[in-house]
Amino acid sequence: MPLFHGLSAFPITPADPSGVVDTAALATLLDRIQAAGADSIGLLGSTGAYAFLSRQERRRAVETAMSTVGGKIPVIVGVGALRTDEAQALASDARELGADGLLLAPVSYTPLTDDEVYEHFAAVADAGQLPLCIYNNPGTTKFTFSIELIARLSRLGTVKAMKMPLPAKGDFAAEIASLRAVTPDGFAVGYSGDWGAADALTAGADGWYSVVAGLLPAEALKLTRAAQAGDAAEAARIDEAFAPLWALFKEFGSFRVMYSLADLLGLGRFAPPRPVLGLPEAARGRVREALEKLGAAVCR
Repeated sequence: MPLFHGLSAFPITPADPSGVVDTAALATLLDRIQAAGADSIGLLGSTGAYAFLSRQERRRAVETAMSTVGGKIPVIVGVGALRTDEAQALASDARELGADGLLLAPVSYTPLTDDEVYEHFAAVADAGQLPLCIYNNPGTTKFTFSIELIARLSRLGTVKAMKMPLPAKGDFAAEIASLRAVTPDGFAVGYSGDWGAADALTAGADGWYSVVAGLLPAEALKLTRAAQAGDAAEAARIDEAFAPLWALFKEFGSFRVMYSLADLLGLGRFAPPRPVLGLPEAARGRVREALEKLGAAVCR
């Protein structure tokens, strides 16, 4: 599977309250993803709490990934940072440690212009010298990529893919067609927003950047492969089994839900970085019920 295609699984990054990464726990999560057969790992994405970790701890996470699964599954490393020089340093670290690709979001406090984002990406791409995926995450960054900016960035030598949010009107086919019309052949268009994955892949998206696959890679892979094979009925069936989990993601945010999932799956009792709080206790029962429904449906 080419890089930035298929199922890219985004795990949490277990860490203590001071932001020190639990490398043993992280290695366990990465091993599970690789063993399940996912197409890549998205390390230090939003689910991986990249914005809460120091450069030193992000480097330790990449070192852990490469020593655990490097050469077995492609590892795409998130290198977003407020300052361009910091993002350049993170990209250089990822390249030095053997990462396969980069994921970059325009993290900002001051609202950015298109020209500022272009120059930021150009500088980081040059520092990393690895295939790079543009991370369009306006819900977090408050920056939305225009079609014109995407076209400009796609002409940079190492920018090879786009990670898109779900389209407001749900018309994946039209959006994918519009993006492919202004980008080079082979430029990959993928989506995040797990509850839209089945529709995105069925409509021809190249990849699914999946939160849930970070902890439930086998189940997410079954959905991915059904959609890639054009089996819309099977993809819809599996997606329906995920529906209670999608509802929790929408209500509480997938970031919070993932920490409860890790606990319920017996993978470790980790807390999200403060000031983010875990799920209310009343919601944990719903997570357990969602897991039980999913397991019964997908494994039948």
